[in-house]
Amino acid sequence: MDNLNFEFIKQLEHGSNKQQAATLNKTHDIIDYETQFELTYNDYIGMTKGLEIASEFFDVNCAVLTRASQVTGVALGADLSEALVKAIDCNPVDALSGVAVFTAKVDKKTAMQLSAGHLVAAPDFDVEAVEVFDKNSVRYVKINTPLKDFKNFVDEEIIITPFGTLVQDKNKSELNKDSFKVVTKLKPSVEQVEDSIFAWKVAKYIKSNGIVVVNNLKTLAIAQGLQSQAAEFAMNYACDTAKEAVMASDLPISIADFNAAVQNRISLFILPGVTQDIIKLADKYEKVIITTGFTTALH
Repeated sequence: MDNLNFEFIKQLEHGSNKQQAATLNKTHDIIDYETQFELTYNDYIGMTKGLEIASEFFDVNCAVLTRASQVTGVALGADLSEALVKAIDCNPVDALSGVAVFTAKVDKKTAMQLSAGHLVAAPDFDVEAVEVFDKNSVRYVKINTPLKDFKNFVDEEIIITPFGTLVQDKNKSELNKDSFKVVTKLKPSVEQVEDSIFAWKVAKYIKSNGIVVVNNLKTLAIAQGLQSQAAEFAMNYACDTAKEAVMASDLPISIADFNAAVQNRISLFILPGVTQDIIKLADKYEKVIITTGFTTALH
């Protein structure tokens, strides 16, 4: 790793907590953005998480909702307004505030669904949307860097510990035809494959053990940062909406996890890998399993 040279940009009001001082610094090329509002430490964290996911869907209408480093809802839609409604439906309570990231120009209809508790980040905003935001005291950030290039700005992840500084490559894994395999007798429909890819791309950015439940290109439940029973948590949250849905996991699952999902009528699983015992159960219950060939754990 090259030596990090910190170039001071500005002082932030505080860090994660009010008792923590914080600054924004430049250590590498940064994205081009503009805003008239003061941004907080948590704003930058939430925007980064939202833009990471949005960059996976830069060429379609996508809405991503986050609170700090937690993802609360993701969806695609015929337009941004529809995508936002679907994303909010995943977790309506946490969607009341936080960061909302969009992949296209925000219009008035979409803007009217947001409140003063939101920070909005998007490639552009039309005049009527800005008028709505200003009237409702909604902060907004214009992202000038194309979302398709967002992944190129961070190559390494750095964590400072008492043992030393840990450095690893940024996870830029992509699905490919050689690793993407259907391992069950039952094969997926075109719609199931689309939901599977969508679910996997979201799961890549949530904390392990991560479970994402998806149907119709919208998240129904997201379990993140749980050390055990993540699948059961997601199933309990999704409840009846899990019928015929897709479940993605960033790590292999246990038979208990599989059974909990089957009881909630999950139709397809997309996993890094799977045991023969689970494949046999999937064939017995006529479920589909797709394997990706690699984990995407995020700690």
